[in-house]
Amino acid sequence: MAIYSSQPSLFLPHGAPDLPLSTHPATTFLKDLSGQLERPDAILIISAHWETRGLHITTSETLETIYDFAGFSSELYHLKYPAKSSPVLINLLREHLKSTGYDLIENKRRGLDHGAWIPLLLTFPEAEIPIVQLSLDRRLSTSDLYQLGLDLSILRNDNILIIGSGAITHNLGALAPEHTPPPNWAIEFSDWVENTLQNSQWASLCNYMTETTKGQVAHPTPEHFLPLLIAAGAGGENAVARRLHNSFSYGSISMGAWMFNAP
Repeated sequence: MAIYSSQPSLFLPHGAPDLPLSTHPATTFLKDLSGQLERPDAILIISAHWETRGLHITTSETLETIYDFAGFSSELYHLKYPAKSSPVLINLLREHLKSTGYDLIENKRRGLDHGAWIPLLLTFPEAEIPIVQLSLDRRLSTSDLYQLGLDLSILRNDNILIIGSGAITHNLGALAPEHTPPPNWAIEFSDWVENTLQNSQWASLCNYMTETTKGQVAHPTPEHFLPLLIAAGAGGENAVARRLHNSFSYGSISMGAWMFNAP
């Protein structure tokens, strides 16, 4: 690993599973994103779609493309992301997370869910960069997940790109046909998140359910918001947040993307 290059951390949207087949602005953004980044030696990704009790990591040498969805075009099920793992990153995670007090569970069977492989497929289509996926430990509070991000931030100095994959707003009961304007609550919550991130109000971000009246409607369940907390923490102490993209899909799903790094 190249110890001289420090990566940012990212929060990326994965949208609906059909995002790779669409002409949505977020698809174009993700396809162009790698041109804004230094090439990492490995990627650690946290997706909304792998929730566990305990902190798990993938340790299989090759990571299967998981089609954890149904009802989409058959073309989508032929897409594959033939990712390889990173023994070096796995060892770093073993050592570092153990030294910071985490019990790490190694999963040799788990592949990449669509929350992980869809943004990776669009951003790094060659699948040449080694990948390790870290689960969302649902025993951890929002503040704990932000702290986990802080604890992981040191990995960025080893040229490891840390990605959280989810959505700023995610209410499947409020979906609408594509190109439908976003509802007011989605705009209001997205604007609140933007203001909170740009002002480095990390405690408020962790308390999103009580700091804003739109938290419950924006996230009836929390899993799509939680990767943002890890990504923000992974930017490190005194991280600066920069918005990379802003759009909405299927009416109310925010496709906002953010970069975090210490100045």
